[in-house]
Amino acid sequence: MKPVFFSFLVVLFIFQGCKQAAESSADESVSFKSIEQNFNNQWADSSYWDDGKAEVAHYDASREIYKKKRLFDYTFITVSEDFNKEFMVKTDDYSRKDLIRVMKINAFAEIQTDNYPYHFLSSIFVLRNDPLFLQKMTMGSQEWCGNSFKEFLNQANGFKLLYHSYWDGEGDGEKKIPANVLFEDQLIYTLRSLNFKNDLKFSARVLASQVSSKVGKLELYDADFRVSESDSSWKVTVQLDREKRNVYEFKKEYPNILLKKTSWDKQDLVLKKTSRYAYWQN
Repeated sequence: MKPVFFSFLVVLFIFQGCKQAAESSADESVSFKSIEQNFNNQWADSSYWDDGKAEVAHYDASREIYKKKRLFDYTFITVSEDFNKEFMVKTDDYSRKDLIRVMKINAFAEIQTDNYPYHFLSSIFVLRNDPLFLQKMTMGSQEWCGNSFKEFLNQANGFKLLYHSYWDGEGDGEKKIPANVLFEDQLIYTLRSLNFKNDLKFSARVLASQVSSKVGKLELYDADFRVSESDSSWKVTVQLDREKRNVYEFKKEYPNILLKKTSWDKQDLVLKKTSRYAYWQN
């Protein structure tokens, strides 16, 4: 065998091996095989979500804008919906053959500053039978400087981000995000479905919160999760890196509503009130 041909075969073998390993890793990461046993896929399979109403939770919240702590109401709306795959939105035709069941979480904030208000709306869509699987997320920002909009779509090989930003250096464009990540913004819902037990530990990649008018750097963390128990709540500590830690507290009783969140960047939440009603009706 000629040396050149032999070298070619070696390179081809290595390439194919690496390709297969990468594909295997990607397949595993898409389904979160290493952590899925820590979550209850039937968590949302409850009549609680089938009464034609939405869960509306109001939080006393804070966020630093222009180097000042701003206090505001943060509203989280959680409701079951049927999507059609063609348009990837709530369907009007329930006879379609391409329907999927999702849980929608809308997170709305109006934040007053000294000169003008900020408005943020995140729409998070998670498969109803898989709380780890983010199907789609959109985030809109509106304030006196301009509008920004981001859409994250879950595809076979990862997420596609489409963005329209008013910031210089960004404008209109798209980016790719790996498939094997949890979005920090989905954790307010996804962590509710944990198989809670004291000292449960696991790790997962987490994409930093996208509630911002900028696209910026899409920062990924190799985060460590740990569950601890108190008399009335479950506490989930998410260590994003050595210096960044978020702590979530959930009520023990179903539907395990978020009671409090303390964030490394001072974006904090404390539950104020919750109710169930069809907010879209007069």
